[in-house]
Amino acid sequence: MLKCRTLWRTLAPLARTSSTVCRQNARRAGLNNGRLPACVPAAHMSTAPAGGGRENQLYVLLVGATCVGGAIYAYRTVKGDSQRYQDRIDEISSRPLKTFTEEPATPTQSEPPAAPSPAEPSPPAPDADPADPPSGDASPASHKVSSHTPYLLIGGGTASFAAARSIRARDPGARVLIVTDELVPPYMRPPLSKELWFSDDPSVTETLRFKQWNGKERSIYFQPPSFYINAEELGSAENGGVAVLTGKKVVHMDVRGNKIKLDDDTEISYDKCLIATGGVPRNLQVIERAGEEVMKRTTLFRKVEDFKSLDKVSRNVKSITIIGGGFLGSELACALGRRSTESDLEVIQMYPEKGNMGKVLPEYLSNWTTEKVKKEGVKIISEALVKSVVSKDDKLEIQLKDGRLVKTDHIVAAVGLEPNVDLAKSAGLEVDSDFGGFRVNAELQARSNIWVAGDAACFYDIRLGRRRVEHHDHAVVSGRLAGENMTGANKPYWHQSMFWSDLGPDVGYEAIGIVDSSLPTVGVFAKATAKDTPKAATEESGTGIRSESETEHTASSPVASSAPSPTGVQHKDEYGKGVIFYLRDKVVVGIILWNVFNRMPIARKIIKDGEEHADLNEVAKLFNIHDD
Repeated sequence: MLKCRTLWRTLAPLARTSSTVCRQNARRAGLNNGRLPACVPAAHMSTAPAGGGRENQLYVLLVGATCVGGAIYAYRTVKGDSQRYQDRIDEISSRPLKTFTEEPATPTQSEPPAAPSPAEPSPPAPDADPADPPSGDASPASHKVSSHTPYLLIGGGTASFAAARSIRARDPGARVLIVTDELVPPYMRPPLSKELWFSDDPSVTETLRFKQWNGKERSIYFQPPSFYINAEELGSAENGGVAVLTGKKVVHMDVRGNKIKLDDDTEISYDKCLIATGGVPRNLQVIERAGEEVMKRTTLFRKVEDFKSLDKVSRNVKSITIIGGGFLGSELACALGRRSTESDLEVIQMYPEKGNMGKVLPEYLSNWTTEKVKKEGVKIISEALVKSVVSKDDKLEIQLKDGRLVKTDHIVAAVGLEPNVDLAKSAGLEVDSDFGGFRVNAELQARSNIWVAGDAACFYDIRLGRRRVEHHDHAVVSGRLAGENMTGANKPYWHQSMFWSDLGPDVGYEAIGIVDSSLPTVGVFAKATAKDTPKAATEESGTGIRSESETEHTASSPVASSAPSPTGVQHKDEYGKGVIFYLRDKVVVGIILWNVFNRMPIARKIIKDGEEHADLNEVAKLFNIHDD
């Protein structure tokens, strides 16, 4: 095209000159005949007198050359377009058609409507749970994943799953991608230290199905594989869906570019992102410095793999020592202690406090709990500070600072959780210096299109100040709220989350707010009955995960019991059930319901009101603990 334009610019002046000469010759001929012709026939131009014949020939030559050049250009252009069109058709024809023609692997995957609705608040029926979820159906990570997803959830725990269901409930066509470094789809963690250890099924580590205290069976997985769609099909799914990319870790986060990088260098961009990375179990420095052999024989309990590993260890060694007297340590001690009665396994629990859960329970109740754990077959070593750990003569020797020496085969370190904030540096997000975790606003936002939920979120509690909570109920509710806000709800997080702990099927408690044994406490107790146990509570509510049955409820006008309050404090062996109030500046900031269940909305309202109470015995009546 450029060549033609250049040629025309060169020839045009000559053409115009030639045309002018022709017109002048014709005009002269007309004047010689005595008149100016109305028109000049073309034949006169070509047969003009000798003075203009050469110019006419040049004009004809130039015009002809221009026409030939234009014809050649037009021909080449049409031919080139035709070839490019054919190449494009061939390229499209060669594309794989598996999205439309490939048959699904299983009938359940070919019928998405049959999968449980993500908007349903209740867990799936037990018979719908998978027997072998880690088979890879939920997330074939070997396939290519779409480079963009509208909703990206980092972390595969409870908070992420709650957010995914919330997003799909408000936006039924949403495409949600969950990225997790675990090899299995989202599951609930509480049974890993509770009910799974009491199963009679020898294959429980494979099925991960358990019986709740009420006898009903269920899986630890929130949904079967058929609930999810393959990650590589998420971008083309007509009705959207939830996909889980397992075995992948997010190593870098570009907040400005709205994209992440995985450990295999895959980049995925997003519109909105949730960080729900949870936490990492802490370890004792003396164990970390002790060498590889000690680390090999130490379990940091957190994931499914940890449960499977510890279950195997407990069947092949003679002694296990649990370091830690908190919720996890005490639950595992009771679980393993009961197993020790069926074998020759020695179970030892050691901690720096005077009694079990000494940082949470008032001293008298901590002492009572310690006796309960001992009855489960556990050897308690209190006020124990570990000085060193060495491997010697096929044993681990734990040297305490007071000179005591403990020999064991395996160690379980249950000394707390560290929030996983590895992405803070690359993302430029703020980490709270006091509580850890990503600092978020009232809507759980760290940035305009980034939310944080679960253990990794440090949020502001309008009643109790800035906090970070590491419990199942908080993960459920904060994840659900974050999901709503990702779809435009703009709701503040005002929920007072609860947590619970069971020391077997007969003793358990639920708590809310700040429960710190260093605070002043007031306890009101009553004699327990057969219905005041975790087992009875699950029979009444129908679920072993108690927060699933109570987080939607609120207490507006609780009715106090008409039964009289007991005078004085009961004997320490009669702490069958009761309420413990934790006070700060004479205001209740925390409540423990000891073997009292399904009353959490009342406790939540008491903390929300933030009032001083002249007589907490009267407040305890609201929980009907004196009713038979």
